[in-house]
This record gives sequence, structure tokens and C-alpha cells, in this order.
Amino acid sequence: MFGIYLKRELSRRKKAALVIAMGLALGIALVITVNSVSAGMTQAQDKVLKSLYGLGTDMTVTKAQSAPKAGSSQGPNFKFDAKSSSKSSQSSDRVMTQGGQALKSSLVEKVAAQKGVASAVGALSLNVTKVDGSFTQGKAKSSTSSSGSQQQGGPGGGTSGGNGQPQVQGGGANFNVNSYSVAGVDVTNQALGPLATMKITSGKTFTSAQTNAKVAIVSKSYAKEKKYKVGTAFKVSGTKYTVIGIATPDSSESTTDVYLPLKQAQSLGDAKNKVTTIYVKATDSKQISTVKKTIQSNISGTTVTTSSDLASTVSGSLSTASNLAGSVGKWLSITVLIAAFLVAALLTSSAVSRRVREFGTLKALGWPSRKVTRQVVGESMVNGLIGGGLGIALGLAAAYTVTAISPKLQAELGSSGGGMGGGMGGPGGGPGQQATKNTLEIALTAPVSLTTIALAVGLAVAGGLIAGAMGGWRASRMRPADALRSVS
Repeated sequence: MFGIYLKRELSRRKKAALVIAMGLALGIALVITVNSVSAGMTQAQDKVLKSLYGLGTDMTVTKAQSAPKAGSSQGPNFKFDAKSSSKSSQSSDRVMTQGGQALKSSLVEKVAAQKGVASAVGALSLNVTKVDGSFTQGKAKSSTSSSGSQQQGGPGGGTSGGNGQPQVQGGGANFNVNSYSVAGVDVTNQALGPLATMKITSGKTFTSAQTNAKVAIVSKSYAKEKKYKVGTAFKVSGTKYTVIGIATPDSSESTTDVYLPLKQAQSLGDAKNKVTTIYVKATDSKQISTVKKTIQSNISGTTVTTSSDLASTVSGSLSTASNLAGSVGKWLSITVLIAAFLVAALLTSSAVSRRVREFGTLKALGWPSRKVTRQVVGESMVNGLIGGGLGIALGLAAAYTVTAISPKLQAELGSSGGGMGGGMGGPGGGPGQQATKNTLEIALTAPVSLTTIALAVGLAVAGGLIAGAMGGWRASRMRPADALRSVS
């Protein structure tokens, strides 16, 4: 009887049922769209953070920054031998630990032993400045091939002035300055650290036996610039290395040009048993903040940076859109959903009021109030499920449209002279480096999860129950006398 009556009443009131269902559908569709876009924003932010962090890294530990000593020069100094000939070509490399801040390698094991830490890996970040020059009698001439690099020249060495021009003693100089970044990698554990976000697209990666081998992996962009291929040999500060692999980043551009085994990098940077960054993986992602506090309290003189710390430094259209989706979008969807529930409840109550004769007659025939209420709630539940189905269809269509269009969002993050993972306040930063803006372009998608679909179904059921409760309450208050009065 319930099913037959329900089918007959819904078929009689198609327009009213469709209006109620469409109201719920719009609210549910908006919720699905906002949730899917927010999920896409999260994925985009993860891609940005992966360009700063090693894949799977929860936090990094670096040495606490200290103010530079007064009167100390932050740039590298180069010394060239004066030659008796009128012209002499010379080359010099200056290898510096990035930021001038380094930790003892023994701290890697100490960090790994902390409660809540699953694994820890050390890495060394270096900046190499290469100067090629020729010396002639007369005034100094210079040309710079990389922005922001320091220039020094002249027999016996010299120091660049405040305007970037070399100060030369006893002769002239004409030289080029090139700088690039080097990362020392723990080849026994490459799941964390600088190489974790890189994919070897040519050649091969390091083996665990190459802890002190004179081999290198170079980024695809740097290899293209220098025309390096697998098997190419090059020198860093007089030491010859052979390229064994070309690496391409999973997202954005690589912030490191050359990757070497950690011991080789320590030897080049005169940083024996030193690391600049410790990459940390927590046992539980929900305990990251607790692990951070544990490391900070137990290991003094360090700075611990989590992915959330770096996320707060990301700016650009990605950050703006994420804030809009996370605040305005969610509150808007909640407001629209509440309005849809209220409209459905009011429309259902109004429809019940127009059925006074019907419900009054049913009560006169012996229907108890609970049976009338059940009938109204049943009709509202069906309307709610229809609205849920329409809302899911509209939400999926909106999410598909966003993914198909894939609007481009830009993310700006701080970078420290091409060092590995050098976000603002993140690893690799430090005094003596010129902070630059690294802009990444991310394509926005709108993935819809099963959780979002389940949420939509739940909202449809909730909307039907709320509308049914309002209509049922109104129907339960009717009396058989109301039907008789409506006839007269």
C-alpha cells in the first residue's frame, strides 16, 4: 500500500517534486565542485612542495641561522697568478657550502633515533662559482654570464667593489663568471633527499657501492645548457667527474644542477663529515608537529622546517585560488546547502497544506498520524535521492569541465641561488646568497573521490529527512474535521 500510494502521489506532483529535487541538486553539486577543486588545489600544492622537498619527506633539519660577522665578505675571493706574458688565460673554481651553515654528519643518526622518526638522510648543498679569465696590461674588463655572481680579478687577487665591478691591482682582466649548484647525495638511501623527486631519463642512478666514486648525475636543464650526455667528463675544482645519468624532475624545474656522492661533495666543499640538510620521514604523518618539537628540544642549534611551514611561503595565483576555495567556497557551499534544505522543507510543508482534504480523509478512514507522517517522509526521501542523483551528475560535470580546461595557476616560492630545496626559511637558505623568486606553473585538476560521492549521498538523505520531518509534522497536526471544512 505504501509503495503504490507513494508512486501515485509522486506522479501526480511531478513539477513540485522536480522543484524540490533541483533545489537540493544545486546545493549538492556546489559542495561536490568545491570539494573537488579543493582536492585539486591540495595536489597542486603538493607538486610545489615536492620541488622543494624530497618525495616522502615530512620535514628537514638545518643549522640555525647566525648573523654574519661584521666586516666579513659574503662573496667568494679568487686569486690568480700574475704572469710575465702580456696575456694569460686562467681558470679557478670556488666551492662554497650553501649558506655557510653546516651540521655534523653524526647528527643524522641522532635525528633518526628521535621518537617518531622513521628515517633520516643527510645531504650537502654546495655553490660552485667558476671564473675563466685572461689578463692583459691596461684597464680591467669584465663580463658576467650569470646574474648575481661575484667578480674578482687582478694579479694577486682582488675583491669586487659594491657595484659588482672588479678591483684590479697592477693590470687588467677580462673574465667570465659562471655559477651552478651541487648536491651531495647519500647513495645508500635515495628514497629521501635531493634525488627523490628526480626521475632518471637517461643513463642510470648511483649504486650503493659508489659512496666515494667520481661520478655525477646532472639535471636535464643543466645537461642541455652544457651539452652534457651520459659519459661526458667535466671538472669541478680540478677533480674529474663522469656523467652516468640525466635526471628530470617530477614537477617544475630542478633547483640543483649536479648531483654527486655525498663523500665527494664533502671533499670538494672542504666539509668533511658535514651536511647542510637532514631530510626526515616521520612514522606517522599525523604526528609531524610533535616530532618537530621533539627534534627542536633534543637537538639544539637546529631549525626544523615542515611541509606546512613551506606551504605558508607559497604565493601567487595558486595560493589565492586555494584560499578562495578553502574559505569563501566552503562557506558559500554551506550557505547554499542550508538554503536548499530550508526551501525543500518549506515547499514540502506548503504541499502538505494543500493536501488537507486528502490527509483529513485518510485519517477519517482510520489512518493513524504516524502512517500519514511516514507517507510524507517517504515522498520527501525520494525527492531527496532524486536531488542527490542530479546533484552528483551536475557536480561530476563541473569537475570534469575544470579538469578538461586545466586552468594554469602560478606558484611563487623563495629560492636560494639554485640550491636544493631552498624555500624561504627552508633548507638551503642562508646569508651570503641572493634570494630569487622561482615561479612554477601548475595545471589545476578537480578529482572527485568516493568520499565526496558518499558525502553527496548523505546530504541528499539529510535533505529528504529534514523536508520530510517538516511536512510530516504539518500533516500529523491535521484532523478529520479539517477535511470536512475544506469540502464546505
